[in-house]
Amino acid sequence: MTANPVLVDVTRGTMVESRHRGAIAVLDAKGRVAEQAGDIDRPIYPRSAIKPLQTILLVESGAADRYGLTDEHLTLASASHNGEPMHVERVTAWLGKLGLSVVDLECGKQMPLHGPSAETLIKAGTAPTAAHNNCSGKHSGFLSVCVHMGWPTKGYTRPDHPVQQALLKLFEALADTSLAGGPRGTDGCGIPVFGYTLRQMALALARLADPVDLSAERAAACRRIQAAIPKNPLLIAGTGRWDSAVLAAVGKDLVCKGGAEGVHAAALPSKGLGIALKIDDGAGRASQIALGKALRQHGALTDEQIATLEDKLVQPLKNWAGTHVGDVKPAF
Repeated sequence: MTANPVLVDVTRGTMVESRHRGAIAVLDAKGRVAEQAGDIDRPIYPRSAIKPLQTILLVESGAADRYGLTDEHLTLASASHNGEPMHVERVTAWLGKLGLSVVDLECGKQMPLHGPSAETLIKAGTAPTAAHNNCSGKHSGFLSVCVHMGWPTKGYTRPDHPVQQALLKLFEALADTSLAGGPRGTDGCGIPVFGYTLRQMALALARLADPVDLSAERAAACRRIQAAIPKNPLLIAGTGRWDSAVLAAVGKDLVCKGGAEGVHAAALPSKGLGIALKIDDGAGRASQIALGKALRQHGALTDEQIATLEDKLVQPLKNWAGTHVGDVKPAF
């Protein structure tokens, strides 16, 4: 494979110590490329970066309205959350609306990503549940669709389950493509993953940002998700997390979402653009910095917001004594 360009440098003192290569695609809803670097037609697994797109099914199916789901629920459905009490309590209450409980979640039990929340469980001698899993909001969304549609709730993570088939068709439609015969795998939370190129992913995100050519129902779902996520920055990730900090600083007109293995994505409603990127070595520290640079380049951040997010756009490296010794910074 042709090597992708360096997107992020890691410096120490006067030298670049490490480099992160990757690819990035920025498209509009017509499929026109506003920016690209590297191979944007090589399939990747988009992982959790496409959760806001998966939430479209929750809304357009009618499940969100039937169960009185709010912007908070739509954000949790799009989230990779920390497992803090604010996340777990909302997920547990949501499942109660469906007549279900945490035992119906098939995402697996996970210790909270948030250190203090994990420490609280350990000190109390309490084991984590599936509600602590960072994907429990997404899975609650899937279960909402299943109950609403009369589909089985057991086995909803299997590739042949109706909810997963519906999601596959959604992603094919959003990117004007067929995913038959492409790469397949299983995500960390147990759902199927499929190969999606960065071009396809950015197009789907652009249509979330600018759904003018979609059906009325799908366009309405996209606009509802656009509005929901910026209102609830701490629910999309949590305390200390990059996506939450950026969304809190911007306040509106941005959806951004990271995924495992160096994938990051954004939708810019006022610009009508979708951004998708993948760091080849899977480094999350690099995907955040690369997305921050892309957001700056495409006018998603004001000068004031850039100043507020200084340590998120160029990440300072400190030694154990707290001395600033280097930076993780964009190289494109």
